[in-house]
Amino acid sequence: MAAAALISLALPVLAACDADGGTADAAPPTATGTLEQLAAKAACEPEISTDAEELRQAKCETRDGAYVLTTFATDRGQREWINEANDYGGTYLVGRKWVVSGDEKVVTALRGRLGGDVETGSSHHSGNSGGGGDEGSHSGHHAS
Repeated sequence: MAAAALISLALPVLAACDADGGTADAAPPTATGTLEQLAAKAACEPEISTDAEELRQAKCETRDGAYVLTTFATDRGQREWINEANDYGGTYLVGRKWVVSGDEKVVTALRGRLGGDVETGSSHHSGNSGGGGDEGSHSGHHAS
């Protein structure tokens, strides 16, 4: 009886969190690790395309779609890469020393496995945005 009472009290609280759009519960803690470890968490067989001291990059394809996973040797290197990439638009899932770049649908799905923050770059160089200017492209910046 007491357990049933606790559950019935907890349900409205949980529903209230969901009604607020509490995305903190939508993603696990942000993953860490090597490119291979992150790829395994994302259920991907990485196809390494860049293996340099400052960054490693791999193409991945899962049931969610294709994307690029990049890991960085330093936080500064990661931020510089993101700043440059943002000029070209796109959607990025950002963790500590790693970035996933791909379609918004893919990035959102991967957030459920890897955690992280979704960032949306400005689209002034992107030719596939379909006409709305920059206004909408910044609305998802640092959504968490």
